[in-house]
Amino acid sequence: MMVAPMRAELTNQGFTELKSAEEVQTNMDGNQDTTLVVVNSVCGCAAGSCRPGVLESLTGDKKPAKLYTVFAGQDLDATTKAREYMAPYPPSSPAIALFKNGELVHMVERHMIEGRTADMVADNLKSAYDEHC
Repeated sequence: MMVAPMRAELTNQGFTELKSAEEVQTNMDGNQDTTLVVVNSVCGCAAGSCRPGVLESLTGDKKPAKLYTVFAGQDLDATTKAREYMAPYPPSSPAIALFKNGELVHMVERHMIEGRTADMVADNLKSAYDEHC
């Protein structure tokens, strides 16, 4: 119940929540669309910078075709599986990964979110969208 609003912040804006390893694999394997995967979290930087920054980044003309999220610390198998696609980056939450044609093309790790504003996170992502979407 406590994390429901944190989940809803993304799912209410069009993100599909992946709650099992099987759901992650089904949606990622063979996916040739531009795809954003957000590793959501209960931490303050997820609330203050990550989620608002991600949502702000999607207001422009260029954006990923598919939007997915997993919740670290809640949906453990889904998060572990999603992180496999984010290799060689170490586990990080929150984190944001952009994929194109099944390949990881841009990664925003926690250290790039923590201490940054939502606008800074959004600008980082918008630059990636301009290049890859």
